[in-house]
Amino acid sequence: MDTYHDLIAQTFDFPTQEFRVEQNELRFNDIDLMALVEKHGTPLRLTYLPKISSQIQRAKEWFRQGIEKTGYQGQYSYAYCTKASHFSFVVEEALKNNVHIETSSWFDTNIIRAMHAKGKVSKETFIICNGFKTEEYKREVTALINDGFVNCMPILDSPNEVEYYHDHVREQCNIGMRLASDEEPRFQFYTSRLGIRYADAIPLYEQKIKEDPRFELTMLHYFINTGIKDTSYYWSELSRFVHKYCELRKVCPTLTTIDIGGGLPIQTSIQKEYDYPYMVEEILRTVQRICGEEGVPEPDIFTEFGIFTVGESGATIYSILDEKLQNDKELWYMIDGSFITNLPDTWALNQRFIMLALNGWGKKYKKIQLGGLTCDSQDYYNSEKHIYQVFLPERKPADEQPLYVGFFHTGAYQESLSGYGGVKHCLIPAPKMVILDRAEDGTLTDRVFAEEQTGESMLRILGYQK
Repeated sequence: MDTYHDLIAQTFDFPTQEFRVEQNELRFNDIDLMALVEKHGTPLRLTYLPKISSQIQRAKEWFRQGIEKTGYQGQYSYAYCTKASHFSFVVEEALKNNVHIETSSWFDTNIIRAMHAKGKVSKETFIICNGFKTEEYKREVTALINDGFVNCMPILDSPNEVEYYHDHVREQCNIGMRLASDEEPRFQFYTSRLGIRYADAIPLYEQKIKEDPRFELTMLHYFINTGIKDTSYYWSELSRFVHKYCELRKVCPTLTTIDIGGGLPIQTSIQKEYDYPYMVEEILRTVQRICGEEGVPEPDIFTEFGIFTVGESGATIYSILDEKLQNDKELWYMIDGSFITNLPDTWALNQRFIMLALNGWGKKYKKIQLGGLTCDSQDYYNSEKHIYQVFLPERKPADEQPLYVGFFHTGAYQESLSGYGGVKHCLIPAPKMVILDRAEDGTLTDRVFAEEQTGESMLRILGYQK
């Protein structure tokens, strides 16, 4: 019978730039994961900061090359979508790369002010304020504008939102407008609940923006829930959006920019799944072609990449506590954590992440199911992106070392969805969180951002202790 290493090597083009095996132990971005496990224990949540910067630079380079190849006339700007991960270490790492910020709620404005106080965000940084605006959100956006954040830009999500800015904005400012895209046919509704109806875009501009000297409509925003994918649905919606941009541009000469939301996907399998340069080039060609047909200047382009920025920087590591054979063929490996509480996308969206053993690569492998610690029957993981099965090295009671398993590219949304700290299902504690970086000489550094959640902290939240 082949070893686990043989299985992975035969199934994928392995090793990869990101993953390799040394002495039957997995390396991730040349990180000795077993050394980290020995130092910090499990369950363990890792963030590798250099990956955030490398992702940003990769995307910038793809757009640079695409613009050069197509002769595209507009400029490109990168914005980080904070809702993917609000942690300070993520935002600060992204800002090292001369990026702008996209917000989704009024709480984000506190982050903007905190980053400005640290000198990480200037008053010239573009702050693209998206999402439906509550009274608090409109108030905080207005305060940023009035405080001199000259590129703080509210993106109108409903026609009456602009009335608040008419009444409260004192300074001249740029405004954007989000168009409500049609959803994929599989959705239970036809048009997104967010954004302005296509038919209302020009009347909204002419009746409520055009005549006010404080406001200039400069940006049109486009968002697709599926992200950027090579599908007929995506290209159809993008083309529809660009045609509306051209129509609006003809009556609004200040409209110079489009904002493409719904970012590039991340790798959810070791096997390469996406041709990123091709997708970027096709976006540029589509915008270029339609603008040429309509006789409209090619717009500057902003993108808002959240998952792409931070997703591949994250990893979550568990140890296998025990195995249980529940019938003649269903073998369960029980982890020292929970998928529902630590990786909620696996439960809510059936999201697959890259899953690999950290050790035991020289052992035989078994088909298994992974079970979490909660009492919920949905707390399991039993299929990979490429097959409806999971294989891991076999384990035996006499083994000196536990078997460890890692889930990779888990850096986006998981804490946002499950909540950081707090109280979770069955009171399963939040894992220890460790931040990884490299010194100038390339030496790996690690620091503990948060220890594993304690029982005392949960008792305080629940009112049993003061």
